[in-house]
Amino acid sequence: MLYCSTRGGVHGWDFKDVLFSGFAPDGGMFMPESVPVLSPETLRSWRGLSYSQLVVDVSSLFIPAQLIPRDHLEALVLKALSGFSVPEVVRTARLRDGLSVLELFHGATLAFKDLAMSCTVHFTDYFLQKDKRRAVVLVGTSGDTGGSAIHSSKGLPGLDVLVVYPQGRITAVQEKHMVSCLEDNVHVFAAAGSSDDIEQPLRRLFADQDLVSSHGLMSLNSVNWSRVMVQIAHFLYAYLELSGVESAAEGAELPELEVVVPTGGAGNITAAYILKVMGVPLRLVAMVNSNDIVHRAVTSGDFSMASSVARTLAPAIDIQDPYNLERIFWLLLDKDGASVKTIMEEFQRSHQHRLSERLHQLLSEVLLTGTVSDQEILETMRRCWEENRYVLCPHSAVAVWHHYHHPHPAQLKRCYIATASPAKFQAAVEKAGLTFDLPEEVRALDHKPTRYQNLERSQNWCKDWEDKLRDWIQFVSSVRKSSGVCYSQ
Repeated sequence: MLYCSTRGGVHGWDFKDVLFSGFAPDGGMFMPESVPVLSPETLRSWRGLSYSQLVVDVSSLFIPAQLIPRDHLEALVLKALSGFSVPEVVRTARLRDGLSVLELFHGATLAFKDLAMSCTVHFTDYFLQKDKRRAVVLVGTSGDTGGSAIHSSKGLPGLDVLVVYPQGRITAVQEKHMVSCLEDNVHVFAAAGSSDDIEQPLRRLFADQDLVSSHGLMSLNSVNWSRVMVQIAHFLYAYLELSGVESAAEGAELPELEVVVPTGGAGNITAAYILKVMGVPLRLVAMVNSNDIVHRAVTSGDFSMASSVARTLAPAIDIQDPYNLERIFWLLLDKDGASVKTIMEEFQRSHQHRLSERLHQLLSEVLLTGTVSDQEILETMRRCWEENRYVLCPHSAVAVWHHYHHPHPAQLKRCYIATASPAKFQAAVEKAGLTFDLPEEVRALDHKPTRYQNLERSQNWCKDWEDKLRDWIQFVSSVRKSSGVCYSQ
């Protein structure tokens, strides 16, 4: 299994190369050169496997045994997923009228990012220990990724983690999960801007190949292929649990499952589409909030950013740059890196692009979308509570809105992806007129000391943020070379 860039400039890299890279040197995103196909027999044989075992089986398709032997891979995944609050790691809530909600939020930071992040960090640590070297992780976050990266990596001797978050645009719990971690290998920056603003200096830093190679700079955003790879298991688990595949007669067509995903950076929906390409019959629905670029791209071919990122009740998907769509474009265009490069470079330069008629048609054939207002988020949360005594987080409500407004035939099974616990979004829960008992570990965050640095909004903010982060990366590396510490206690 070898990997290439979606923009055509890089081929023949292995999983380890890709894991430690983030964006490809040509600015593209890494994808497997060939996508394996799962036979109906394989799918049936996997029915009943635990979520953790499915992560192992999916990962083994993309990580050659000569890089991580199967027994090591199993040990790494089981260790990564051992600290979740439910024994089965993920859980399906089966509610009224065929409403099935896949809960992916039982990790340390109460968000789905904990699943793929913890596995990816353990893969990273495995290679660092084996090679006796260090790496510096640089992560921009719209809310959940940063906390997950921090809690998956804290205290690991070979990793330093720099996280940049949009100050004032995330919830108090999301922020506290980051700024209250005082491990010496954790470095948090609060930026006076949006998550899309943060992405600009980070892309420039990753494009500096001297910086990347000198300091082992890598990303743990869903830019990183390993994150998307592990997320494929979410949808495989959902399919095997909910589609009725176990009842399908031998040789008969496999049943279809519709999966509805709240979508921001589009990593989760991309993982679902890759599983569809692998032969699993999925209908895909990407639901967005008022930051509706994915909806506009699918419905009208308008792949253009709005003038600003709207702040909504679902802040983790307040994104106007759904960067993982690049991977979907590449697959739809038969791996035509030159075409993808043209599309994405125009989009990054002007923040505007109109999809070709062909690409628009292909995209609309594989993806349905919808957009949900804040008021509709609150209405969905209330209705789900009234009918099921079940509290949704606002992001999960963006998905479940589809259930109440798009009735489906009984034979079509559906799964709604719940990406975070309502405990992280108390203000939205209260605004909906609901109550939710906070877990003790969330209440305890209020009493912890904090540490972070500010990235101010200057006239030349992008260059200033880039320079400050570059300086800190170099400082951290120099401290580690002398076996020193970054923070005096």
